[in-house]
Amino acid sequence: MKTFASTELVLNAKNQVYHLGISAENLSHKIILVGDQERVPLVAAFFDEIEFSSNHREFFCQTGTYKNKRISVISTGIGTDNIDIVINEIDAAFNIDTETRTEKAQTTKLEILRIGTCGLLQRNIPIHSYILSEYAMGLDNIGHFYNINYDNDEQDLLSSIVDENMFPAHVHPYIKKSTPSFLAKFETAQSYKGITITSSGFYAPQGRELRIPTHTQNLHEKLEGFNNGAHRFVNFEMESSALFALGTSLGHSCGTICLGIANRPAKTFSSNYIEHMSGLIEHALENI
Repeated sequence: MKTFASTELVLNAKNQVYHLGISAENLSHKIILVGDQERVPLVAAFFDEIEFSSNHREFFCQTGTYKNKRISVISTGIGTDNIDIVINEIDAAFNIDTETRTEKAQTTKLEILRIGTCGLLQRNIPIHSYILSEYAMGLDNIGHFYNINYDNDEQDLLSSIVDENMFPAHVHPYIKKSTPSFLAKFETAQSYKGITITSSGFYAPQGRELRIPTHTQNLHEKLEGFNNGAHRFVNFEMESSALFALGTSLGHSCGTICLGIANRPAKTFSSNYIEHMSGLIEHALENI
């Protein structure tokens, strides 16, 4: 039985996971992740009741019921570095005995859905569309630090993209797919699905250039033009690659659905997406 030292599994004085400050009993097996702390109460406003609430650093958590379903919503902050913390600590809360610091013999499988906003990479996808991430291609480094199995489908897709030389030479992407059966629950006639680019930043890593010259000029045009016959890039965001790589490797069902608020090729941006985000939240709660 694997045992974890106090320097590896860091806990607080209540034997809770260190950064989130929560225990398994505080959480549902159905978890919605949002980037923005202020989006947590937007989700929880749909709950029939709230049974638990905590706020530690950027990690705001509320657990309640929606139409007899127990659901938790947790803010992660921005970026895959925070996803590394959140996914490991959620899994540890359920699957490691924090009293004995030993891995539990029987693991708990979770459903983890990220909802957020994104930039669209195809000019024919309308603003406020729902974008489902079949795959996430990470321009971050989180996936490279773990011994993760990538299947032939993921490896072949990555090779076909790398061959196009769209990224700076020193950037080494990785690709991980979502959980197909879980993601399918959120499809609608108006939704779009494809490859999500998970960027390590908002500006140069997403092809934006302000006052510092970049190595990513015209990146979104290159991404828009890629099509290997079966897959195309649909959006930019900043969390899904680590969610899929870590979450599915731990045995959980993972998916991402985002609201498109900017169309990069068309250079259009939503003037007011709050009402549309409320619709996405309700859609997620209905189907999780």
